[in-house]
Amino acid sequence: MPRRLSRNSSLFSRTSRRRFLQGSVAALAGVGLSNCRRTIGETTETPPSADTTDSAPASGTLHIYTWADYTDDELAAQFTEATGIEVKIDVYDSNETMLAKMQAGGGANYSLLYPSDYMVTEMIGLGMLTELDKSRLVGLDKMREKWKSPVYDEDNTHSIPYSWGTTGLLYNSEVLTTAPTDWDYLWDNSDVLSRKMTMLDDVRETMGAVLSSLGYSYNATDPAQLEEAYQKLLELKPSLASFKSFGWQDELLSGDLLLSMVYSVEGIPVSLENPNFKYVIPESGSSVWTDTIVIPTSAPNVEAAYEWINFNLQPQVSKDTVERLFFATPNGEAMTMLSQELLDNKNLFPPEDILAKCEGIAPVGEANALYDEYWTKVTSA
Repeated sequence: MPRRLSRNSSLFSRTSRRRFLQGSVAALAGVGLSNCRRTIGETTETPPSADTTDSAPASGTLHIYTWADYTDDELAAQFTEATGIEVKIDVYDSNETMLAKMQAGGGANYSLLYPSDYMVTEMIGLGMLTELDKSRLVGLDKMREKWKSPVYDEDNTHSIPYSWGTTGLLYNSEVLTTAPTDWDYLWDNSDVLSRKMTMLDDVRETMGAVLSSLGYSYNATDPAQLEEAYQKLLELKPSLASFKSFGWQDELLSGDLLLSMVYSVEGIPVSLENPNFKYVIPESGSSVWTDTIVIPTSAPNVEAAYEWINFNLQPQVSKDTVERLFFATPNGEAMTMLSQELLDNKNLFPPEDILAKCEGIAPVGEANALYDEYWTKVTSA
């Protein structure tokens, strides 16, 4: 996960959002988190097959394919100390990248994946996920009510909720003295923001934001609404510096960017460490996402996978990870252990009236083709 940032910069000293792949975490190699240092375009070798099988005792090496921010050296070291199982991590930059690799057979040796909510539904439909043996899980009952039987996977049959958060805008309040409150701010202030703002390199998030600005669902499937959103995004395109999901931090710090569309788990650490940067959830609504842990049907080391899940279900482990990596946890008991300062952070744990306006990203069926068509057009324009 190579980040092209100065290691002397305290502003970005913490790990950030799941897609933050442009960083430097040399310490991870010491605890077996290999293959993380690469740019998006690089190809890594498929990890060697683990020595264990479904019926063997948990041992050997556990290969995990995940977002960049959901494990760190401390978490892996604690797990290895507790179980004797070595952990090796590969990271991906989008759900679609992960799915494509798994479908191509390149991920056949991973025992755990971290897909987002809508991708869980899609992968279940493709027969790619193992139905979890609840008798082998300890702590699933500690989930908050909302995550005990989520819409994307009833009764958590195939997935364990791991984290959740929102998508919003991170801006430089020293320069932008009028704070953004909604998505329309990007169009209304495109002259000031010209070539100094970024939107996510993610078709569903960015198209969803534009759809929301028009008063439509983040998950719209109506062709007329998608066409309208495409035209509105095309109108903004000349004012964008780029579509970028990661690597925007240096540009914000230097002043080359004034505003970025980001995930809360990237934006919140920045805003906590430098009060000049503010994170805002748009008033009209945004996405509220859940990322999960799943065992693919091709998993070679199922025993170790269950060990990892149970380790992370421990409230103390969940609480400590939240404090280090700044994502919201669905673990209800871990919530009771968090500091009041974290619980009072409305960006990390938004109030219900804000969450009520947000939507989870859902599968859109045949409309996927339209999303992809418009995305190709706008990103190549």
